[in-house]
Amino acid sequence: MSAAASPFRPMRASSAHVLFLIWVVLLAALPFLAGNYYVRLATFLCMYATLALSWNFIGGYAGYPSFSTAAFVGLGSYVGALMQNAGVPMVLAWIAATLVVGAFATLAGVALLRLRGHYFAIGSIAMVEVLRLLASLWTDLTGGGEGLNVAILPGGADFAARVFLYAMLAVMVCAWLTALLVDRSRLGFGLRCIGQNEDAADMVGIGIERYKTAAYALSAVYCGTVGAIYASWVSYIAPDDAFSILLTLKVPVMAMLGGVGTVYGPVLGSAAFVLLEETVWARFLDWHQAILGAIVVLLVFALPGGLLGLRLPAKRLGRGGASR
Repeated sequence: MSAAASPFRPMRASSAHVLFLIWVVLLAALPFLAGNYYVRLATFLCMYATLALSWNFIGGYAGYPSFSTAAFVGLGSYVGALMQNAGVPMVLAWIAATLVVGAFATLAGVALLRLRGHYFAIGSIAMVEVLRLLASLWTDLTGGGEGLNVAILPGGADFAARVFLYAMLAVMVCAWLTALLVDRSRLGFGLRCIGQNEDAADMVGIGIERYKTAAYALSAVYCGTVGAIYASWVSYIAPDDAFSILLTLKVPVMAMLGGVGTVYGPVLGSAAFVLLEETVWARFLDWHQAILGAIVVLLVFALPGGLLGLRLPAKRLGRGGASR
């Protein structure tokens, strides 16, 4: 069968860009078309898409099994909350949280990325736990186990819901643009080489330490922004919620569900995961986590290339060569 006649012929990247932009427009229009439940759901869709796109830099392209997402989200939420409580305007607090988390990830990555494989995975989980314990014990600053309250955004519930949806949507678009740039850049090429064979990449002159550190920092910066926005959105943070191990496990699953090492796989996987989670939760309240976990595990094993693999058996959507 010819490529033109095949129902599985690769979708051009330009078509994928158009579909994504239509998706963004629909999410932006949702407050005018539906109630607060759907606006809340759309906010979570944008949040998880951003986290999955961020994880994809280090986990998808470089192939490092990072479980640091909750560390970056939690640190961003506390920095944002503390700065807002100190009188810093909300948006400036979000920007500051982004910068602090990016700097923290860069410094932590220099040490942590000396590890490989399951040693790196264990180290990244340990970092989440260390930060959670620090937030729990440093009561004078963080409020300890009682958490921190953040001022509620004035203007009413409907106004606040729109503000936080558009904030999460803007961060998601920024993460998507960054993914597009990395995917087509020397950095993206180098990270793919590292993911395939790190020793060989080093031998041919790729600066593997510099590339890995850049990928780790990119996996963190937007997580910090998301954490700060989330703290403002829910108006309260506590260590167990901010540094959630469940969150740090969910995000890689979302990326794998859609297709790792691609631009659109994390977006598709996060949307599928959130919608699946909402459906299972509504129908199986007592058993929803077990049922959802079983479904996701089956999907990941049945679709090793992710949901994009159903559409693109030859080339993965969003990789540099897929646009040709």
